[in-house]
Amino acid sequence: MKSQELYTRALKVMPGGVNSPVRAFKSAGLTPPFIKKGSKSHIWDEDGKEYIDYVLSWGPLILGHAHPEVVSVIKKQAELGTSFGACTELEVLMAEKIREALPSIEVVRMVNSGTEATMSAIRLARGYTGRNIIVKFAGCYHGHSDSLLIKAGSGALTFGSPDSAGVTQDTARDTIVSNYSDIDMIRDVFEKHPGDIAAVIVEPVAGNMGTVPPKPEFLQELRSLTKSHGALLIFDEVITGFRVGYEGAQGLYNIVPDITTLGKIIGGGLPVGAYGGKEEIMRRVSPDGPVYQAGTLSGNPLAMAAGYTTLSILSKNPDIYSKLNKKAERLCSGLKDIMDKAGIPVTINRVGSMMTLFFTNSKVYDYASAATSDTACYNIFFKKMLQAGIYLPPSQFETFFVSTAHTDEDIEKTLNIAEDVAKNLSF
Repeated sequence: MKSQELYTRALKVMPGGVNSPVRAFKSAGLTPPFIKKGSKSHIWDEDGKEYIDYVLSWGPLILGHAHPEVVSVIKKQAELGTSFGACTELEVLMAEKIREALPSIEVVRMVNSGTEATMSAIRLARGYTGRNIIVKFAGCYHGHSDSLLIKAGSGALTFGSPDSAGVTQDTARDTIVSNYSDIDMIRDVFEKHPGDIAAVIVEPVAGNMGTVPPKPEFLQELRSLTKSHGALLIFDEVITGFRVGYEGAQGLYNIVPDITTLGKIIGGGLPVGAYGGKEEIMRRVSPDGPVYQAGTLSGNPLAMAAGYTTLSILSKNPDIYSKLNKKAERLCSGLKDIMDKAGIPVTINRVGSMMTLFFTNSKVYDYASAATSDTACYNIFFKKMLQAGIYLPPSQFETFFVSTAHTDEDIEKTLNIAEDVAKNLSF
């Protein structure tokens, strides 16, 4: 098959044959399909096999693949030029659109990826507060910058340790890892390090240990605690921004963070990121202030055109989100019924059009509870669904998504296939 041939060639010229580790399908023991094209809710691989896609490029394709309006503006802009490394009107339009949607953002800086956005937000928080320590949460992923590739230390309230080769101990010592939704532990962290914490960074809805919503009052308590200790609260909305609602998770939970990071949807399928917040804080960014950050491709006109068009479609059609919720609920409730009838213990978490099917009978509310999942069972489920033409994330600890392009027929077919697969799952 062509995918196998391409993978063999790729292994010779790229680490693991991929440009991002999750694409290697190692946990499932499969050769990854090489995708040739996408349309609406479907993708086709190089061998011509068709799939219903619930990964959607890991979330950004809320309108589905190759949305005609998005494709049209990309073509139009490409004819005018693909990159200038200079100011464009599109950057201004996009910044204004983001500010209109998210009241917490008064000033915004465009970057090229979610990793770049969170890295820059951390630097800004340290530069603004004059403090060094960052607090993050186990199971929350904020990109692969050194300060955030940190796992928990040997005991509660200790500094973290490197979670990747190449991250130094000196870098790790400025990051503390707490448990997601554990407000008592965060209080203890602040009591142990008074006046030293620059910021707390959190996925308001975790999407990188699977979909894990915050416990009630957690985000409100986190907002109150950071404010009282003079630390900044950073919402990493790279996944949730414009996905769980037009005002993001901060609108959904009615929280005003100090800094927000964005990505995924604001590029309309093209590489992009952004960070923004209160004007007083953002004016510390160069050239207005001493916190340096730059990028030749920041505000790239192709990404700005695609993102602005995507946000415009979302803003003009507010019923999109209620429709997405109904689709996602139908999919999740259908999967739950199927697994219950088959006697397979599962927990399904959903926030808006983000969802994860965990193979565990425990409630999933943090990294430790997510880790109770039967990953071997998920791998079998994933493999059989893929073989039947349903493209799900190749890891138990990832989120899958629905788009406006998914039809009732797509969901019905997915559930029918899942029912057949469930009958043959073994433990």
